Amino acid sequence: MPSSKNAAVSFNMKTPAKNFDAVIHNEAYTQDYLGRQVTHTGMLTDAGRQTELLSGPWNFTVDQYDMALRSKWHLEETCDTTGRPIPLDYDFDQWETVQVPSCWNLARPEYFYYESSGIYTRKFLYERRDDERVFLKIGAASYHAKVFLNKQFLGSHVGASTPFYLEITDVLELDNRIIINIENRRQPERVPMHNTDWFNYGGLYRDVELIRVPDTFIKDFYCQLQKNSDFGMLDLRIVIAGPEQNGVGTFEIEELGIRVPVTITDGTASASLPAKPALWSPDNPKLYTVKFSYGSDSVTETIGFREFVIKGTDIFLNGESLLLKGISCHEESVINGKAITEAEIIENFRLAKEMNCNYLRLAHYPHTEKAARIADRMGLMLWEEIPVYWSIAFENEGTYSDAENQLIELIKRDQNRASVIIWSVGNENADTDERYDFMTRLVTAARRADDSRAISAACLSDKIGLYINDRLAEHLDIIGINQYYGWYDPDFSKLEKLFSNSSPDKPVLITEFGGGARAGHHGTDDEYFTEEHQRALYEKQVETMGRIPYIKGISPWILYDFRCPRRTNPQQGHY
Repeated sequence: MPSSKNAAVSFNMKTPAKNFDAVIHNEAYTQDYLGRQVTHTGMLTDAGRQTELLSGPWNFTVDQYDMALRSKWHLEETCDTTGRPIPLDYDFDQWETVQVPSCWNLARPEYFYYESSGIYTRKFLYERRDDERVFLKIGAASYHAKVFLNKQFLGSHVGASTPFYLEITDVLELDNRIIINIENRRQPERVPMHNTDWFNYGGLYRDVELIRVPDTFIKDFYCQLQKNSDFGMLDLRIVIAGPEQNGVGTFEIEELGIRVPVTITDGTASASLPAKPALWSPDNPKLYTVKFSYGSDSVTETIGFREFVIKGTDIFLNGESLLLKGISCHEESVINGKAITEAEIIENFRLAKEMNCNYLRLAHYPHTEKAARIADRMGLMLWEEIPVYWSIAFENEGTYSDAENQLIELIKRDQNRASVIIWSVGNENADTDERYDFMTRLVTAARRADDSRAISAACLSDKIGLYINDRLAEHLDIIGINQYYGWYDPDFSKLEKLFSNSSPDKPVLITEFGGGARAGHHGTDDEYFTEEHQRALYEKQVETMGRIPYIKGISPWILYDFRCPRRTNPQQGHY
């Protein structure tokens, strides 16, 4: 048998075998879907725009053998080249229906551990309006999505947790069929890689929307409080797309009596404007309605204004010293998986507030954009993270490109959220040369995209020397440290040695610590998985960390349970 590599090469020869059949012999079939990668450069601000949801029931099937791609089902060819009918292996409108957004793993028991390709399709009507452009927004699709509309391949996107946009103006008809092919195989070169500590949900698990804009429209809009301005200046950045690249727009915050012209030159504007807003904080999550108009387009954001700065080993919010009292959480629901609802997010955040949290670590990937908007309203500060997790293929340039794109998509999505105070570039990576180069490039990319927030990562300490010793820390604003002394390492005395051996010159967040317990399982303080052991461990950890002056925050593991196939003992039961 020839190797698949040699076979793929042979399929591209000018004179293939006379009995060659592309559908069954071509292992290079994915080549037809390359070259249209959708990235952060295609994003547009949709704040305050009226969108049209395409969520709801979609037809769906699993597709283990990638027959939709191999056979080009999107072309809907029903006859051969002579016009004679051919039997079809699919019937879009007779497939089962699933709700979008949702995770296919929870659609039926047979799909629970399914990891491969799934096909979503539906029809929708569209009536064209004069001088408009139309974009398709997909909130998140895990992991590699290929989008087809009216028999045309529009493009593909990699990354399971960030939104992407495609312009569909010239492809729309009165009656439209959309097909979204999603594939979630775990692979070592992906972000995250094939080995993680959470469940690999697949599917179209956030909203799908149509966005109509004028021919010239506001593509990007950023407005935040300027650092070190005595809380008296706003930074404003705007990008305009379309033919009218030069003109004057209007920026306004009615509640503050602000209405000023903003000059757009070659499609961009950058300005600093005087303003004295009431400052956003967890105790006073004040939000303002902020509007920018240009030509026939306008965007409206609900924005809070606050200053988050680092000085030495101290953290300050609005000029006041701050201790980040938080907890970590996954994006997870027993019923909905990663397709977590707004009501579920509010309930989770309410529990955090009840526990006296002012901060949440959203681990280990970008959570839904609804989370940051809800945190803005409820008064919770957020650490947001991309899944550069464990042993990423740090030497692989494609892996880096994927990671950086996910990072920039996250930053662009949430750049106006007062609640977001920290961008994290990863979690628990070994300090190798390849990782150091990879992560420092990500830090640089994050600062270039947004210099108004702190950059961090959840690092590991030196297990031999017992001190904070990660070369990446030099490039971070805040050092995150995960440690499980008293749990995975039962020798709790090492924790005090770790702290006494370390003298960082910047603040440290203990981003993970603690231990697990089975609810209702009781015993002595010495017995793993009892409520008593867990309580004693947390009390000991908190007391120890409370004596360390450079520790400026904590986010213990974890607010609520999450599915994980790694966890097979009877106390955990795959959670």
